[in-house]
Order: sequence, then C-alpha cells, then structure tokens
Amino acid sequence: MTSFRELRQARLAAERGTIYRQGDLALALCYPSPYHVAMSSLGFQTIYRELNALPGVVAERAFLPDDVAAARLQHEVLRTYESDRPVADFHVVAFSLAYELEIAGLVHCLDLAGLPVLAAEREASARRWPLVVVGGPLTFSNPVPAGPMADVIIMGEAEDALPILIELVRGSSSKDRLLAELDRRAGFFVPALRGDKPAAILAASNTRLPAHSQIVTPHTELADMFLIEAARGCSRTCTYCVMRRSTNGGMRKVEPDQILARIPDHARRVGLVGAAVTDHPRLPVILRALVDSGRQIGVSSLRADRLNDELVGLLAAGGYRTLTTASDGASQQMRDRIRRGTSEENLRNAARLCQAHGMSALKLYMLLGLPGETTTDVDELIRFALELSALAPRLVITVAPFVAKRNTPLDGAPFEDIPTLDDKLARLRAGLRGRVKLMGESPKWAWIEYRLAQGGPAEGRAAITAARAGGSFAAWKAALGPHDQAGPGES
Repeated sequence: MTSFRELRQARLAAERGTIYRQGDLALALCYPSPYHVAMSSLGFQTIYRELNALPGVVAERAFLPDDVAAARLQHEVLRTYESDRPVADFHVVAFSLAYELEIAGLVHCLDLAGLPVLAAEREASARRWPLVVVGGPLTFSNPVPAGPMADVIIMGEAEDALPILIELVRGSSSKDRLLAELDRRAGFFVPALRGDKPAAILAASNTRLPAHSQIVTPHTELADMFLIEAARGCSRTCTYCVMRRSTNGGMRKVEPDQILARIPDHARRVGLVGAAVTDHPRLPVILRALVDSGRQIGVSSLRADRLNDELVGLLAAGGYRTLTTASDGASQQMRDRIRRGTSEENLRNAARLCQAHGMSALKLYMLLGLPGETTTDVDELIRFALELSALAPRLVITVAPFVAKRNTPLDGAPFEDIPTLDDKLARLRAGLRGRVKLMGESPKWAWIEYRLAQGGPAEGRAAITAARAGGSFAAWKAALGPHDQAGPGES
C-alpha cells in the first residue's frame, strides 16, 4: 500500500495553483470523498481560495483516504496536504458535503482525525476540540442528518458567510458564545440550538461570480481541466430538482468576457459548470472563443432541447466524443409530469447531431421509479430507446432510481420498493439487450440515499453506526431499520 506521504508528495508535485501560506488562524478544509473526486469539485476549490484570501487565515486540504478500511486498520491519522499537519491540530475543521452518502465519509474523516464524531461528545469533553463546520451542496436540500456531527452548518452559498465566520471565531471568548452568536446570523444553522430546523439558505453576491478552479491537476475525474461557472442556479421548474428556478433567485448568468478573463493561459482543457449551462444565451460565443484558442472544452448539464448544429459542432471541435444529456422520465407522460421540458423529438435531434458530428456515442441519464410510473412507461422507454439506437452511433442509458429531496415539489414522495425497481431494471435489460448499453445505479444504495435525504438526526446517528460497521448495505440496513413506505430487499 502506498503511504500517505508518498501519495501526497506525488499529487502535490502534479498540481498547479496550490496555496502555501502562514497565518494565525488555521482551518482544515476536508472533503469526505477521495482526492480524485474532491479536486473535481468547483465549490471545494472556491472555498479553499476564498479562505486563503482572508487576512491571517490559512486553509489546508484533507481528503477521505482512497482505502478507508486500510486507513482505519492501520490507525492512519488524517492529515492535510499542504503541511502534513494532523487535522485535529487546526482551529477549525470544515467539511464540504455534496450528497447524502458522503455523510459516511464525514464519519470516517472525524474518526481518522481523532475527533469525537458527535458534537455533544466534543462539548462534554474537557479538551478543547476544533470547531467542526459543515457546508456544501447538501445544505440546499437536507443537512439535518449531518447535524449530530456538526457544531455549525453554513446553509447554501458560503462565500459571503466565510468572513463572518472568521470574524466571530477570532472574537469569541468561548465556544458557547461563538455558537450563540452564529445562531443569530443569517444562514448559520447550529443543530445543538435549532435541532432539526435548518436556517434559510444563503445566496452569495453576484460580485462573487464566477467560481473557478484554484488548482489544476491530472489526478482527478476531470483530469487537468480548469473549471469555471457559466451560470449559477437554473431557470427551469423540474419538480425533482433542488436547483430549480425558485432557488436563490433562479439562474444568474456570467458574461463571456468575465469567464474568458479568468481562464489562465496554461489551461488547455476548460469545463463550463452550472445547473443549466446550455440555457446561457451566449454559450456559443464562449465556446467559439475557447475552441479558437485551441482548448478542449467540457459543458455540464447539456439540455436536449437546446442542442443544435452550431452548439454540437463546437462541442465536437472542442474534443467531445460522447454527447451526454438527460431525458429523466421513462416516458413522455413522466417527463411532462415532472416538468422536464424534453420531448422525444429533442432526443431524436440529439441522436442525429451526435451522428452528424462524428461522435462515438449518445449517453442519456434516466430516472426510474418516479411517482405514478408503471411498466407501461418502462415499455415506452424500451420502444423509444431502440428507435434512438438506430439514429445514434451508439446509445448508452444510465438509470438512477428516483430519490425525493427536501425543498422540492416532490419532497416526501415515497421511494419505490427495491424488488419493483429490480424488476423494472430487469425488464429494461431484457428489452434492450444487444442494442443499448444499460448502466444502472443500485436501488439498494438509492434507498439509503432516500432515507438520509428524508431523514433527521436519527438517520445521522445511524450513519455513524453503519460507517463504523464497514459501510455495507447490510450494515446500513441494520442501522437504519425498516421504513414504513419502502423497506429494503434482502442483502
């Protein structure tokens, strides 16, 4: 097994943009997934840069080990990359949570850091422990299961909240006074004082846009790609989505000159990030400038109804080989019901454009198990997928079981039982075999995600038990117990 120090040195040597500095207030900025995932997170990189720009503050990164079981077995201490310092030695330990299953990673990181996992245990201890802060995309939906582990949770967009946090950390004479003062400020959720009632989410000032990469490295899922926001938020009303139009004022677009001015000369691959980048009215202008400069490009969240010959041609010129979009609903009826705004003709057009511009495959994301879905909808998906497979050079469909999220119109919708989801996936495989590549996310793990997405402090404490028991589905099932609407199948 490669040692942490060897891995750290190799990764640091390959990075461009790493920040090394000294300061009187030190924060460990932790990501509860491995390095290659964390360093593809634009939000994580943005907070790293923002913290290090504050006077006297030094923020260093730490990550969930690649092999958690081995790290636990060898009693590996969680340490930062920049200085190889134990995380427990920092004044503040801050975590960025992207989605529900990373709560297990939060547990592992706290255990490996040597910190009591529960905030109440840290409070009861005679030792003065670091302040544990949680933030990230999960706070837009339901951060409450992380509450038992957190001293404070920053809700929503954290850029403008960071100077407030630092000022109060510096000025407070005790942790109790600090938490009481934070609880009075907008966007700060102190679970010990508020229980399961989070504060409203924050929206950063538009002057903070666009977020962009601080570090470029080959050792990520998006190797050597400089990421930058084209827009924040979304103008659409999809009923399952946390980032729909009503969230933080909807879509906030960034002008092309603001984007292009932020891209460093050394960046040869550029990724435009946002919940609905293809809704940006000047996207072709941005892509044309990048392609003409000789760069490869990436665009998140391609919407099928926005794809046209110019746009797909620019993507192909920028290095695209697979055209990826989403239909989400298995049938037109389901797409209409969730207000997806995508038609069969939009998807046929995507397949034709993929073929016309010499791409190798069309990839579609799909939700299965939406409320009201029947086998008739699944059969319609089979029929239409076979039609698309004749139009596209190759068709790949990735299926994810529907998980209802808080702060959406479908909040509280039940999770379809696992045996039924397994039957639908089997029906899809049989109907598409040999014609379409089908990739499916596990209904069992989606059930765990659902329990956390709809859960509270009890589910957070269950995550501690499950993570420490090895994190298998059986461990989660035992820790979470039965559900009155959708119990898990056999492990």
